[in-house]
Amino acid sequence: MSAINQASVRSALAYIALAAGAIGHWPWPQWVGAPAVILATTLAWPSLKRIPRLLVSLVLIVAAVALLYDPATIGPASATMTRLASLVIAVMLLAAVLSRSHHLGTISEHLFAGRALSRYLSVTFGGLFLAIPLNFGSVSVIGTLIGREIGQHGDSAGTRNAARAVLRGFGSSSLCSPLSMAVVLTLSLVPGVHGWQLISLTLPLAATYLLLGAVFREAEPAGSTERPLEDRATLIRAWLFFAACIGLICLGAYLLRSFAGFGYGRAVVCSCLGIVVIGILGTPGRPRLPAIDNIGNELAIIGGSAFLGATVSTLVTAQLGQGFTVPPALLPLIALSVPWLLFGGGMVGLNPIIGVTLIGGLSSQLWPASAGLGLAIALVSGWGLTIAGTPYSANALLIQRLTGYDNRRVSLEWSGRLSLCALSLASILAATLTLVLMD
Repeated sequence: MSAINQASVRSALAYIALAAGAIGHWPWPQWVGAPAVILATTLAWPSLKRIPRLLVSLVLIVAAVALLYDPATIGPASATMTRLASLVIAVMLLAAVLSRSHHLGTISEHLFAGRALSRYLSVTFGGLFLAIPLNFGSVSVIGTLIGREIGQHGDSAGTRNAARAVLRGFGSSSLCSPLSMAVVLTLSLVPGVHGWQLISLTLPLAATYLLLGAVFREAEPAGSTERPLEDRATLIRAWLFFAACIGLICLGAYLLRSFAGFGYGRAVVCSCLGIVVIGILGTPGRPRLPAIDNIGNELAIIGGSAFLGATVSTLVTAQLGQGFTVPPALLPLIALSVPWLLFGGGMVGLNPIIGVTLIGGLSSQLWPASAGLGLAIALVSGWGLTIAGTPYSANALLIQRLTGYDNRRVSLEWSGRLSLCALSLASILAATLTLVLMD
């Protein structure tokens, strides 16, 4: 098979997985979506990195073992893989369509205008805002600008602060973005939690984290260059464009949940696809679907981690039995420890989606619905702080590739103390809410 034909096949398989997650109600979509994801990532094997290859291999091994010893575990795990794979494909499609907009270039160029503190806050809060519709694309866009700044003017305290800011901004989006995989997966798994409840608490937590980050940055020389902010009207229009896209996606998800009975993840996928269709039809020239044959690493990490976490969760639930309960006194301690456990896993390269899927899957049996909000905050904050502050996250590695800054230095040396402060704050909030809300 030629390289062009293989790319077309991978792209077609990704669209099949997307359709399986979006349609949802027809019988057994997981038996179409999950195999499409596995086949697409297997065909992309030569371009996969080490961790994605390991995950694909583990998925194939675990699936084979489960088919031999407990076939009932395959269905739930495949359904979880299909839902999250369709979400990441929809978000990547959205990023591909929105990246064509000239508004993105306007925003990106103005993120570095103003004084040192305003530049830092612009990059970190701008990174959060852009990560809502662009997801990983926000790190790529801003990271490219930082790399260009280093190439033109050399390494400086300003570029190092910008590298800090972009990672923190993207990590905070996992706490409070209605489109983030952390929020979608948590709301799908943890009982008794609504999106508005979760985001109303995690948004202030994310803002506190980013503002606290201004303390944990490098002092810039007084003589550092300040760029003027030009053409405010154009900049405002650009921000309003992305705000409108985000608002339409949130409104669409709300309407689909309220009036069509969609699950949260499926509602977000379909809302993102609505914006994608509008963007494609509004593009000059012949409408054409973006090629998505190059997302094998993302599909392997997200889909593979989801499958493994769901499989382990199902097996553990079956072993514990219906009569097993967690002593109520332990629930606040568990909520307190979850962010630290996810962060610790990230320190050794374990994707937080595995821990969130495992803990969230067990919560339906072991966690009281009345206290679900405490666990949900623990899960999303642990996820966000892990991808922002650990050296093996995809974002830290991407910043290393774009700027040349060592991933361990960026994550641990530059943001280690901030991560410890934020983990302490998030875990205390999660434990307190669990204690207060328990029946």
